[in-house]
Amino acid sequence: MTRLMIITREDATRSELRQGLARYDVACSFSSYRNGVREAIAGQRPDVLLFEVGDTAPDSDIRELIRKARTGKNLPVMALVPEAMLEGIKDSLEFDDFLVSPYDSRELMLRINRLLRRDAAEDDRHSRIVCDGLTIDLETCEVTVEGNIVELTYKEYELLKLLADHRGRVFTREALLDKIWGYDYYGGDRTVDVHVRRLRGKIEDATHTYIETVRNIGYRFIREA
Repeated sequence: MTRLMIITREDATRSELRQGLARYDVACSFSSYRNGVREAIAGQRPDVLLFEVGDTAPDSDIRELIRKARTGKNLPVMALVPEAMLEGIKDSLEFDDFLVSPYDSRELMLRINRLLRRDAAEDDRHSRIVCDGLTIDLETCEVTVEGNIVELTYKEYELLKLLADHRGRVFTREALLDKIWGYDYYGGDRTVDVHVRRLRGKIEDATHTYIETVRNIGYRFIREA
């Protein structure tokens, strides 16, 4: 079920939205401009935030509400905008989408679902690194090549994740030692070479090359095509 929080001043709008979305799998909660929006969001944990932009809402007030709503969260924000106010809406308000009122509840639901799909896709991109058959799941710390799980040590995983997260960037051996082993590690540069060699042996073959040696400097993950 989709959790929708609606920020509005008008009781009539609340009733209209509740009735219009009743046939969909949506749980509606409401807050007003005057109430603590951030606290309401923390309590309800909505999937999408819907603002009703009224005739008297200053842009600065709406902008501040959106900022508070998004603090620490990647929360999709949609607006209901009266047709008479379209010309006065500023790009700086940072809505992800908006719908002109009076609106059709079917179109509203379609737009909400589109925001949710986009948000889910972004979350998936942020939780995985994928490159030419190699997948690094940042949530489970699992690495696969063409669907086959690769067993890595902790240092090998951290090394791979660092390189893959900065594709094309060259890291010196000293930089890798500092970032993976820590500045107080007393081993030499050979430590990096040994771990890179072992890592390559586990994830690369004749058809897959991921880590490149930059002569006299260090290593980098292959550039994006």
